Amino acid sequence: MSQHFLLSAKARTLSLSAVLRMTTEEAETAFRNIRWTDGEPVCPHCECAIVWDCRKANGAPRWKCKACRKCFSVTSGTLFAFHKMPLRNYLAAIAIFCYEVKGKSALALSRDLGVQYKTSFVLAHKLREAMASELKGMIVGGPGKIVETDGGYFGGYVKPANLKENRRDRRLAKNQNGKRQVVVVVREREGRTVPAVFKTEAASLGFIMSRVAKGTEIVADEAGGWNDLQARYPMSRIDHQAAYSDRGVYSNGAEGYFSRLRRAEVGHHHHVAGAYLVRYAQEMAWREDHRRVDNGRQVRGVMALAMAAKPSVDFCGYWQRSAR
Repeated sequence: MSQHFLLSAKARTLSLSAVLRMTTEEAETAFRNIRWTDGEPVCPHCECAIVWDCRKANGAPRWKCKACRKCFSVTSGTLFAFHKMPLRNYLAAIAIFCYEVKGKSALALSRDLGVQYKTSFVLAHKLREAMASELKGMIVGGPGKIVETDGGYFGGYVKPANLKENRRDRRLAKNQNGKRQVVVVVREREGRTVPAVFKTEAASLGFIMSRVAKGTEIVADEAGGWNDLQARYPMSRIDHQAAYSDRGVYSNGAEGYFSRLRRAEVGHHHHVAGAYLVRYAQEMAWREDHRRVDNGRQVRGVMALAMAAKPSVDFCGYWQRSAR
């Protein structure tokens, strides 16, 4: 029997103890090398390469541009702009976040880093935003390729009444609270995974047609929401009430993605819904696509995505706006 990848030595190329043993200078150098070629700072405002060090005593690394005269740091204009914690803490946070196979709860991350819950909550969502940037505009499939699509419903839990005679069928729309959403995923076999969030599966057809290339064969289950795709793509359908695989027709890849997302919901977060659902879905797509990548490359990959991303569209100044 072959050994699972996560049990092999190839999966372990960067330990958390090695990250925690890093000095402040080593952590700063790691971020500099990720952001700039050869670690030489370049002004993020005007891209001038002539800068001088204006770091304060016992402060974070900082430079001033000769051309525009503006000061900047290694995180200026990135996802970690306006950071307050030492860079080594951010590096440790990325490592802790990547090492979890099915996600990391904000409460556990706050205990690991010794910070407030809201600090770890925002930091975790910034890392999810970095992972999501890799999926932006991605097209899957193509002639001769197979893409599996499926949907999974999250949120909108309706607690049953105490007495049996007062209980209602919660599957009916009239007995729901309107908060339930569906995560729709398109996953190319031996390829990438792209999720999105909608109110119903039928509402996702435009998204599917924009993300799946023409000529792709689509595999879906028996749900009626996928019927209109047959006019645009060659399709195969599998009735899960009869079988999970029938003569090579299956959607196990999409089902595997939802298995990871469900385990993250049940085992770590306990509640995945609302406006944040799409970020959790994108995080699990990234984890699913990089499940055979060693943890060292995962950490460097997320660092590169964070350094290449602009300041967070969701959480830049979030708590200040919430307090108004």
